Amino acid sequence: MTTLNVNGRAQALDADPATPVLWALRDHLGLTGTKFGCGAALCGACTVHVDGQAVRSCVTPVSAVAGRRVQTIEQVTGGKDRVGNAVHAAWVKHDVAQCGYCQSGQIMSATAFLKSLPKGKQPSAAEIDAAMAGNLCRCGTYARIRAAVADAARALA
Repeated sequence: MTTLNVNGRAQALDADPATPVLWALRDHLGLTGTKFGCGAALCGACTVHVDGQAVRSCVTPVSAVAGRRVQTIEQVTGGKDRVGNAVHAAWVKHDVAQCGYCQSGQIMSATAFLKSLPKGKQPSAAEIDAAMAGNLCRCGTYARIRAAVADAARALA
């Protein structure tokens, strides 16, 4: 048994310690907002936060996150996370999603990026692009993603 702290709750998990966090979340805990994309940490669809840092859950074993704080898209956009809610609102405002498959990973990366900035800092387009570079969008909504992240940063200032 492994105990994970997921979205602020202790979760007992009966899984092999090598099981990727992605599958622990989806198959064992029923949290399906985190998506499987490539399985090789290249696309970003599986991004979650571990102790506030964006992490690719498809290659991170549950043994690596035991005793650490794991946040999923369900908590970041549906709860009291001020930054996550600002990012989500900007996503809707800028009509970012087309197919939507990458959306949860994009939002998780954007949220971690904005939380890492000094309070009130407005990121440049180049900084946003660099922070979001590891998240792929097959629909190509990168200009909308950049605009939404910038808008969320302004809303948080």
